[in-house]
Amino acid sequence: MARSLSIIAVALVVTLAGCGSRGDEGAGGRRIVVATTTQVGDLAREVGGPRVDVRQILQPNSDPHDYEPRPSDARDAEQASVVLRSGGEVDDWLSGLLDAGGSNAEAVDLSGSVRARGDDPHWWQDPRNARRAAAAIRDALVEADPGGRRGYEKRTASYMRRLEKLDRSVASCIARIPPDQRKLVTSHDALGYYTSRYGLELVGAVIPSQSSQAQPSSKDIRSLVDQIRTQKVRAIFPESSLNPKLERAVSRESGAAVGGALWADTLGPRGSSGATYIESIQSNTRAIAAGVTAGRVRCRPVS
Repeated sequence: MARSLSIIAVALVVTLAGCGSRGDEGAGGRRIVVATTTQVGDLAREVGGPRVDVRQILQPNSDPHDYEPRPSDARDAEQASVVLRSGGEVDDWLSGLLDAGGSNAEAVDLSGSVRARGDDPHWWQDPRNARRAAAAIRDALVEADPGGRRGYEKRTASYMRRLEKLDRSVASCIARIPPDQRKLVTSHDALGYYTSRYGLELVGAVIPSQSSQAQPSSKDIRSLVDQIRTQKVRAIFPESSLNPKLERAVSRESGAAVGGALWADTLGPRGSSGATYIESIQSNTRAIAAGVTAGRVRCRPVS
């Protein structure tokens, strides 16, 4: 209900503001590209380079699951050449935003370009999916701006090489962890793609849901504590954007350590360990390897 009222408010503000100047060019004549999430925004900047003006809706450390659109988001969407969405329930608020702003831009749903795991929307946790998404972004930008084809293709090829190197480096790092120690518990079910890609076992989550807005019951917590003890899980990993209070409570009950914070639903601000997509995967890998081995395995994935 609150989100519906927010969308209505956005529509009213945009309407009252008048038509103004429309167009799909930002500062310096660059193409305006709207990206819903921090990960999508980062991929768009890598592919688009100086030829695009990326207007990223979600800011670092913001939770996509409870986002309320702003009038400025609708105005950006109205002016965009391309609108990029991550897909799934992570940014299912976009449709209402586009309707409210009267945008004519077609939203490119990147979840349709990746290899999905059921209805899990956290596809970016597998770098191979990031490569697929980058290709989809390249194609959308070329269609909207044919004159920039050469640059889009060159930047995408370079970025894909970095992502491929990152993927190999992470796999090499995780392979150093003894198989019986490749078990972890996270804040919520956001690391399924990562654990599936690199042969880790996701024993459970403090919030047993793909949305960080869900609330665990006391029964859920007791069951998780039992699983941690039974399977001898060494570390529980909180998320950088969430309060780790629950993770600390489960740690006290189960005896598992609290590992380094992971970048799950969002990237971090400039200067943080998760300021870019690649840095977030590197940071997560370092934290997981050190956490599940009690510091015995330390590595620095490269890209």
